[in-house]
Amino acid sequence: MTAKRIDVPTSQSVVRALRVGDEVELYGTIVTARDAAHKLMVESWPEIVAPALRDGAIYHCGPVMKKTAQGYEVVAAGPTTSIREEPYETAVMERYGVRLVIGKGGMGPATLAACHNLGAVYVHAVGGAAVALAACIKKVEAVHFLEELGVPEAFWVLHVEALRGVVTMDAAGHSLHEEVYRTSKVERDRLLGV
Repeated sequence: MTAKRIDVPTSQSVVRALRVGDEVELYGTIVTARDAAHKLMVESWPEIVAPALRDGAIYHCGPVMKKTAQGYEVVAAGPTTSIREEPYETAVMERYGVRLVIGKGGMGPATLAACHNLGAVYVHAVGGAAVALAACIKKVEAVHFLEELGVPEAFWVLHVEALRGVVTMDAAGHSLHEEVYRTSKVERDRLLGV
């Protein structure tokens, strides 16, 4: 299957055309945000991250960074478990206009509803491929709240090329994660004779 190229920032129409199972390659600007960053966003709504997130991508990632004479180099950038951001994600998507949420493991019903209502998707990145994913990051454009949050929790604004993933929650309201859970439960019950 050929991956669909998505230039970030993107449009609602581009995102609404994506479906669960579509492979995508992202080109452009993405912003990392883990637990502390999400909490900070919903508590104080920092405007400094707004331009990079508008019609953009938020990546659940705590990158490993190397300080160089030129700035920072990304050593590893694997996805972190996304469900921890479930209490915050809908509000973040609404406030900042996020179109793509990238992470691993999927998210819950509130984020799925936000994807449907706002025109967004969840992109599953491959866990365990942190170094390969870092190779797709061509430039660190900026970092926000580094001193306050530390390296893994800061907002890293990154320029990516051919960052691959699979759409597992789409704007039509479909969730591969929910489907797997449902079919697994049916099979479990069958095996247990329930």
